[in-house]
Amino acid sequence: MSLLDIQNLRVRFATRGGAFTAVDGVDLAVDPREIVAVVGESGSGKSVAMLAVMGLLPWTATVEADRMSFDGIDLLGLSAKARRRIIGRDIAMIFQEPMSSLNPCFTVGFQIREMLKAHTGLDRAGRQARAIELLAKVGIPEPERRLKSYPHQMSGGMSQRVMIAMAISCDPKLLIADEPTTALDVTIQAQILDLLAQLQRDTGMGLVLITHDMGVVAEVAHRVLVQYAGRPVETNGAEALFADRHHPYTEALLAALPERASARRLPAIPGVVPGQFDRPKACVFSPRCRFAFDLCREVAPTPAGPELGRALCHIPLVDGVPTPVRAEAYRLRQGVPA
Repeated sequence: MSLLDIQNLRVRFATRGGAFTAVDGVDLAVDPREIVAVVGESGSGKSVAMLAVMGLLPWTATVEADRMSFDGIDLLGLSAKARRRIIGRDIAMIFQEPMSSLNPCFTVGFQIREMLKAHTGLDRAGRQARAIELLAKVGIPEPERRLKSYPHQMSGGMSQRVMIAMAISCDPKLLIADEPTTALDVTIQAQILDLLAQLQRDTGMGLVLITHDMGVVAEVAHRVLVQYAGRPVETNGAEALFADRHHPYTEALLAALPERASARRLPAIPGVVPGQFDRPKACVFSPRCRFAFDLCREVAPTPAGPELGRALCHIPLVDGVPTPVRAEAYRLRQGVPA
């Protein structure tokens, strides 16, 4: 049984213009000792899906799923009180902006100790010792002195390490890291990624890594969920995905990596992720896809089999090009002229 098991997750927001579906049909399974990367551009619904797991969405959101369980517990049926006992202790999350996630009015030591007070039975001396131990574990020098610092007295990298220390303070079974390196410079990014990977190996926890950086995925992930406009478009092992991607969106993301570019100008994906009022009725990626044809604009695709990464595409790619047999089958089925 998976540690986290999500099947057909849908998240809708009530707006003045009507209901907006931010997440539509996401499946995700995470096992202990596994790192799963959720990849996609801003606006793809990555963070919203994980905030639904945490129960941190606003009242305007409606969360539905065929199944959303953690360690055998049905998250959809949990009361708010029961969820609070799990969140922070068994499931923890590192948020995208460390400088805005910490409370500027309190020292980092106070904030770590409050986390421990809420979820552990440690006394005051025990909480202080554990806080020092946590800062040392995440690589902060002079941890006892740093406990007295306020967030504004720390750099972005140090603040992110404090957020990681708070997240792992109760030895969670599942850690969700939402773009943990976005606001940091390249050197600090590598240090934070190494730290997360090392902590995951040491503790055996499951790790969900939300990112838009395929280079980060190549570094640490075991499996990858590629998400676009709220929908899962490809799911595969990291090694298999980099060797042979099957959805045009995945192909476009990888082509934009600087190390893969052969021309002087980096490849880019034209257009933007569709919003509430400009979402295509058929394939959501068709306006930006270089392989799209009439069928893609008229009929919504169904996922391919696991051998093709469950690609949400009429004509999944093989070795970077559309599969001709599948294209011909769809053409005949829909009556599209050759």
